Amino acid sequence: MMLDLAKVRAVLLDMDGVLHRGRLLLPGATELVATMDKLGLRYACLTNNSTQTPAVFAQKLAAHGIQIAANHIITSSTATAQLLRERLPAGTRLYAIGMDGLQDSLFADGYFVAATNEVAAVVVGLDLAVNYEKLRVATLALRAGAAFIATNGDRTFPAPEGLIPGAGAIIAALIAASDQTPTFVGKPEPAMFHAALHLLNVSAAETLMVGDRLDTDIGGAQGVGIATAFVETGVNTRVEAEAWPPPPDLILPNLAALLDLLRHSRGSGIGTQQHKGDKG
Repeated sequence: MMLDLAKVRAVLLDMDGVLHRGRLLLPGATELVATMDKLGLRYACLTNNSTQTPAVFAQKLAAHGIQIAANHIITSSTATAQLLRERLPAGTRLYAIGMDGLQDSLFADGYFVAATNEVAAVVVGLDLAVNYEKLRVATLALRAGAAFIATNGDRTFPAPEGLIPGAGAIIAALIAASDQTPTFVGKPEPAMFHAALHLLNVSAAETLMVGDRLDTDIGGAQGVGIATAFVETGVNTRVEAEAWPPPPDLILPNLAALLDLLRHSRGSGIGTQQHKGDKG
């Protein structure tokens, strides 16, 4: 089975573990935008991190020398806001547990109204200032019939000192207290990938997802029919990728190896590349 890279029109990229790892810039990251622009590829970044706005993420990437516009960065917060706008009318009252990224996505333009009672939905992301009062308000709203929406289910969050509780840990507390099951939006759920396809105006068959996590990046993309490229610069290993059912379409050491393949597929006229287990 082969992947025809010449037919790829858009590339979706996870950030941490693909473009950078913490403050460390990963191979190929600085050449990324120039190469894809030259090849005529559309691109967007997808992150389950709900805490910050796309503008802040764009600034952080720019500090690494990676110029990607804020409107081409899709967070689990922006995907959640888009999904809710498709389902709920303007003026709907929401209660949100989350940081600037979620609060800005939901309430900055005035489409939704922030409230603590008689809300249509409780929306939950990672909140480093979560407390009992926030959990109490959310639980009462859920038990009163509000919909339960979660930006992502990541149980842990990487911090300099190690793994700390993520959005999933807060959501677990609300599940226990409310006896309600949330609708998840972030990877690996389809909503985030559909938001990216809509943004770039491409089909799943024309798109490639690049990621370092098998459960979220690779599995989520596979679930909506998007081809996948796994890079060994983040969470999972090559051995784990080769054992993943089904394996990613490309298994590569880093982003630089992918860029070489993309250049070759266009520059030489050879569009078909070896994929599973490719040593790069």
